[in-house]
Amino acid sequence: MSVMGQGVRRPRRLVLHVVLVALAVAMLYPLVWMVASSVKPENEIFTSHSLLPTRAEFANYAHGWSGLGTSFGVFLGNSALIAALSIVGNLVSCSLVAYAIARLEFRGRRLIFAIMMGTVMLPQHVVLVPQYILFVKLGLTDTMLPMVLPKFLAVDAFFVFLMVQFLRGIPREMDEAAMVDGAGPWRIYRSVVLPQMRPALVTAAIFTFIWTWNDFFTQLLYLSSPAKLTVPLGLQMFLADTGQSSWGAMFAMTTLSLLPVVLVFVCFQKLIVEGASTSGLK
Repeated sequence: MSVMGQGVRRPRRLVLHVVLVALAVAMLYPLVWMVASSVKPENEIFTSHSLLPTRAEFANYAHGWSGLGTSFGVFLGNSALIAALSIVGNLVSCSLVAYAIARLEFRGRRLIFAIMMGTVMLPQHVVLVPQYILFVKLGLTDTMLPMVLPKFLAVDAFFVFLMVQFLRGIPREMDEAAMVDGAGPWRIYRSVVLPQMRPALVTAAIFTFIWTWNDFFTQLLYLSSPAKLTVPLGLQMFLADTGQSSWGAMFAMTTLSLLPVVLVFVCFQKLIVEGASTSGLK
């Protein structure tokens, strides 16, 4: 029976692998097509039936880097700065809020946590207009502060939830031992809690980087000066309203803009899985 069972399972596994490979090819084909188009001559991008270019045209990268009047390196630097500050803000504020909710005893703790989790279900567009009016009255438009400042106020409830779930898996005896040695809440947070939260912090940092780097709508809303634009807004500038769009240059710069996200995910994918699995999100 076992031999017959193995004989039945092998065709099923083969079919499953074929389906998975087909889905992987379907998902990766647009990405491969974009990378191949980044080195194609402009007149072959939409007319050639071959995936590979007849000849590599690396001039698209040179044109994309400096063809907008502002170097594309400026856009990369702006995106990197906003992402870095957003990561710092989320890690500091969300870890503090999670520590207070998971470890400290105070009145209304459960209600505050419930209200905070309720904000996760609210679409971003619900608070978009009030936030915009607030930042306009404060005179902070056309700066990176509308994208960065909220991160220092623990507005990303998802990361607070992730860290709270992670902290609930850390024995409270560690806090009690530190209190016996004379440590207060701040000392326990710095010396006991933060070192134990490394997987959750890394997971929050990676997702913050990816979401901030790829954000288009918020940056479009608040940024207008060419020298302050980010990568998504810079890519949009290649699409001219007149129809004379620089597709080759745009694909070349899109390929460059994807490299940081891919490298971060490849380098830290194990920590992402560890942070998600140890925080009750698996």
